[in-house]
Amino acid sequence: MIEIDGSQKSGSGTILRLSVALATILEQTLHIYNIRQNRPQPGLRPQHLEAVLTAARLCDAELEGAKLGSRELWFKPKKVKGGEFEAEIGTAGSIPMLLMTVLPVCAFAKDTVNLCISKGGTDVWHSPTINYMHYVFFPTLKRMGLNTALTVHKYGYYPKGMGEVTITVKPCKSLQPLRLENFGKIKAIKGVSVCTFLAERKVAERQAKAANKYLEEKGYTANIQIINDRSNPLQKGSSLVLWAETDTGAILGADAIGELRKTSETVGREAAEKLYAEISAKPTVDVHLADMLVPYVALAKGNSAYLTRTISDHLETNIWLAEKVLNVRFDVKKVDGLYNIEKIG
Repeated sequence: MIEIDGSQKSGSGTILRLSVALATILEQTLHIYNIRQNRPQPGLRPQHLEAVLTAARLCDAELEGAKLGSRELWFKPKKVKGGEFEAEIGTAGSIPMLLMTVLPVCAFAKDTVNLCISKGGTDVWHSPTINYMHYVFFPTLKRMGLNTALTVHKYGYYPKGMGEVTITVKPCKSLQPLRLENFGKIKAIKGVSVCTFLAERKVAERQAKAANKYLEEKGYTANIQIINDRSNPLQKGSSLVLWAETDTGAILGADAIGELRKTSETVGREAAEKLYAEISAKPTVDVHLADMLVPYVALAKGNSAYLTRTISDHLETNIWLAEKVLNVRFDVKKVDGLYNIEKIG
């Protein structure tokens, strides 16, 4: 049995998500307690509960303690199967965060997994946007041999959510190691600026224009796609993702979301400032991708290595958990102002 104290390290939902994923892949019973102990509302929130239930459906797991507010969970998985699955969050809870729970599981399924996630948030606080997942995270995983296809049916924002996506994941017999050790030179900077039922105010265009203005002041030009979306009449909103592609295969991303009383120009500049902070430091993954990659490089055979500009709580937590559960070793060293994250063996 895998025993995890959820109050360790960040004490956040990332411990729950990664513990469930790794236990499922290993086909070992998980007992996790003090779930989200360090958060203002500890225990399972709707998005966390739905992530657990979805993972359980993928492997016919037996559950105990799977209810809203629960701080303790027993999760007993069986073999991961393929097929058609549905998940429904029911709030503006993050769809990308649910994907981060089940995606490693889907990679080791017997057959292709088609998963539709509805009534959630595609672009919400404290979470990567869905387009960050699409254009930064998934292409990096493809380098490791994991092939995904994502369709956004409805964008969803706080407070109503109501977003919907479908993802198809092809099983991966073994993940390939990832070695991104040189930043190289920037080939292109791209982006996607989305607004939902805000076309008359030119929100997507204004976000993109502000981002480009900031980047041009720094000597860069971005090719930003404009999407005036009409998929979700129940919840207006907007987001912007930017990413830089280098000649060594690195993809570094940054995003920002619209909020009440936050101008489109502020959204655009925020995303551009974040991206510039990354590319000026010249790592090979951005601060968010650094922690999201940990379970995949931990599960891959052989050594992996990449460079990031800072050690976040999530990165530290994910390394701690991967080492504890998978019996692998990570070596973290500071090299020329950057942190080299290397998974050994």
